[in-house]
Amino acid sequence: MKQIEQITQGLWDLQDCSYRDFQAKLIPTLDKEKIIGVRTPALRKYAKEVMHHPQVKAFLLRLPHTYYEENNLHGELLCLMYKKDLEGFLAQLEKYLPYIDNWATCDMLAPKVFCQDLSLVYQKIQTWLASEQEYTVRFGIVSLMRFYLDEAFQPEMLDRLMQVQLDTYYVNMALAWYYSMALVKQYEAVIPLLENHVLKPFVHNQTIQKACDSKRFSQTQKAYFKSLRWKG
Repeated sequence: MKQIEQITQGLWDLQDCSYRDFQAKLIPTLDKEKIIGVRTPALRKYAKEVMHHPQVKAFLLRLPHTYYEENNLHGELLCLMYKKDLEGFLAQLEKYLPYIDNWATCDMLAPKVFCQDLSLVYQKIQTWLASEQEYTVRFGIVSLMRFYLDEAFQPEMLDRLMQVQLDTYYVNMALAWYYSMALVKQYEAVIPLLENHVLKPFVHNQTIQKACDSKRFSQTQKAYFKSLRWKG
């Protein structure tokens, strides 16, 4: 067996068939045959084990991957191998992003190296938001949510998100996730968007639904959010 195949074989050795069935239901856009069934903690531990494998670079060059877990492993390896090298990470990320083909792989990618230069990363995010690829756009939205809702928040980011052109389910759900979390951390900046009904109706109502599902708001606040729903 070739060394590069050993990396994928290691994922099969971690297979949990019941978890595979569970994952297949959560990710309906993926063919079940492309899901091995590896729990996330096991995959992350495995990534640390193989990051120094002699053929790991060859594995990273082998795009597109066949299996869901190969894609997840790819993202984890990039985060580990370039955890102190932002420019190197971004260069590798640009090669990888076009091959992300589902929401779970997209959302698993949370590179802490972004914190090295949030200004530079924000420039990249704006190009991702303008992409025609669904999960590239989603990654940009989720990255804004993860890294730019505290000290790095700028009100113009809300305007930038309203300019997102790609109108797909997983992009719109990411927008709703972002706005619901922004309500928690930047309430005064975000609540006017709901009060003035400037978001797309689906995003607007999903934002309210997510906020109402959260434990971070009082029942009084939730009642107010519900009063702002798009009707009809």
